Amino acid sequence: MFRLIFALLMTLSLAACVTTKPDPAAFATAEEAIAAAERAGAAELAPMELRFAREKLDAARRGMDSKQFDIAYWLIEESEINSELAIEKSRTTLAQRKANELRRENEVTREEFIAEYGEDFE
Repeated sequence: MFRLIFALLMTLSLAACVTTKPDPAAFATAEEAIAAAERAGAAELAPMELRFAREKLDAARRGMDSKQFDIAYWLIEESEINSELAIEKSRTTLAQRKANELRRENEVTREEFIAEYGEDFE
């Protein structure tokens, strides 16, 4: 009886260690995330993050080829995270550029008012 329970527990333990193949949809999701980052301007505004996302996805494909499914799964996740980071960094950079542009416009307007109405304007 003890041997049967031990054998059953060992079988269950080994089965729990077997990693399943990542769903092909996971690759599609990561590719969509990279495409979204590209549309957000990451090629110019967050090139390093975009490159990392692509490299992680390529590494995940290699992991699938070598049957390292657990590694492939984590690399897919990292690729998506890097894509999201690229999107957010792109948005932040665009917002900073817009803020700088508005600051410059405000300064020009301020200087025009001072020239028109004098120092008492402030």
